[in-house]
Amino acid sequence: MQLRRVTPVIAAGILAPALLLATPSFAATAAPAAVTGPAVSSSADEPDADDLRVAIVRILADPDSGRRVTREANALLDANDPEAMRAWLETGYRLAQAEDDRVAITRLLADPDSGRRVIAEVNALLDANDPEAMRAWLETGYRL
Repeated sequence: MQLRRVTPVIAAGILAPALLLATPSFAATAAPAAVTGPAVSSSADEPDADDLRVAIVRILADPDSGRRVTREANALLDANDPEAMRAWLETGYRLAQAEDDRVAITRLLADPDSGRRVIAEVNALLDANDPEAMRAWLETGYRL
């Protein structure tokens, strides 16, 4: 490469940061713009119907999904109502999962191969009636 081509490139590389930092910032001095139009709802945070369907299909693909979760998710996909899907994902899924967890824990209680410790822990969980504790116990506690 010839020297007369390299020199301008080096000079531009050295001067570019100095020139960019030395220029005044116009954004800091600009007055805030007043919004005079109608209020626009932010739908960028809310998932669209396809995203809701994908979330429900992922729940169905989970091997730990119980009967109630599977039944309700299939009904929602058949109905194709985005508002109902959104409401179920926000609250209904947790309720269905809690019922399925309660059924799984009760089955462990009815299993004759369950040991004394498992029976004691299951009875404590059913007495407490805490869905998060039941889910955590099914995921980790039962295996211990």
